[in-house]
Amino acid sequence: MASESETRWLTEDELATWLSLVGVIFKLPGVLDNQLQRDSGLTHFEYLVLAGLSESPDRSLRMSDLAGFANGSLSRLSHVVKRLENRGFVVRRTAEDDGRITVATLTDSGYAFVVTAAPGHVGAVREFVIDALSPEQLVQLRTIADQIMARVDPDQDCPGGRATMGG
Repeated sequence: MASESETRWLTEDELATWLSLVGVIFKLPGVLDNQLQRDSGLTHFEYLVLAGLSESPDRSLRMSDLAGFANGSLSRLSHVVKRLENRGFVVRRTAEDDGRITVATLTDSGYAFVVTAAPGHVGAVREFVIDALSPEQLVQLRTIADQIMARVDPDQDCPGGRATMGG
């Protein structure tokens, strides 16, 4: 740990930028979760799991790939997929080519549900993020977010390259 004399303290502008980002980090997930809970009875993480599966070939993904897509741990994903299985939205099976791998597949019921949930979620994403920025700012935001994610999780593929049903 750096001693106080070695600490690179934030400038006034850097601190203001950091505090703005912290506000977004803490408040935006709650806004998105509230919309999804109210309109669809889903958490944002559950929505990401369903959306990720809906856009995958055969509506299926290896659990490890799905965890990376949804930016969650395998443990958290396993609990969420169990809840989604109980609702009839997802089934799990062993991969045909490797018995050590579990694959999650979106059911027809799950697909219909996420298609119904998507418009409200996309509307919230558009209202609180997309429409608040110019096209140039959106490009900048993606570049900035990708650069930060590359430092936060250097082993994960950049999520900016993946499209989801509204985020």
